[in-house]
Amino acid sequence: MTEITYVGVFVFITVLWVIVRATAAVKERRFDVRREAMLLTVYICLVVIARMVYFPLHLENGHIGKTVFDIHSILPFKINLIPIVNLFEQYAGWKVNIIGNTAMFIPVGICWPLCFKKLDNIGKTVLAGGGLSLFIELSQLLLVGRTTDVDDLMLNTAGVFIGAVIYFVTAKLSKPKGHTEQSEVL
Repeated sequence: MTEITYVGVFVFITVLWVIVRATAAVKERRFDVRREAMLLTVYICLVVIARMVYFPLHLENGHIGKTVFDIHSILPFKINLIPIVNLFEQYAGWKVNIIGNTAMFIPVGICWPLCFKKLDNIGKTVLAGGGLSLFIELSQLLLVGRTTDVDDLMLNTAGVFIGAVIYFVTAKLSKPKGHTEQSEVL
């Protein structure tokens, strides 16, 4: 059995982020402060989402609770592949579940197309955000007490869609008339 703390996950994500960004700076032979500041929104999305999806929401003695990996306790996997059926029956906090899973991914739909030029339309952005959600749901199979849920995947992806609509509508409305190119960040 391995107990995993949020601080440990935060440090892991941060170290990995620094290595990736430093490698990119060396490879590109430049460091653009504006670009790195924009990319920090992606980093913030990742650390906040990791907090919300892998660890208990309630605090234990004023601290974020631990999550547990134990190969002997995860089988059989806790998985819900039937959409919507259990969404409202799961527990008393179903409204928080629906709103939280959706709202948590709205920033992904906004900041990812802002930071990654290949995410130049709503469809690509939703596909990328849905891929992140799928990764999260599959990785929860390995954690004791976590459930992989198709409803979470759908709600997270809906959040990305809402964020992408906000981003692309705002970007379109803020463009000067006659300007058709999306500004390049990366």
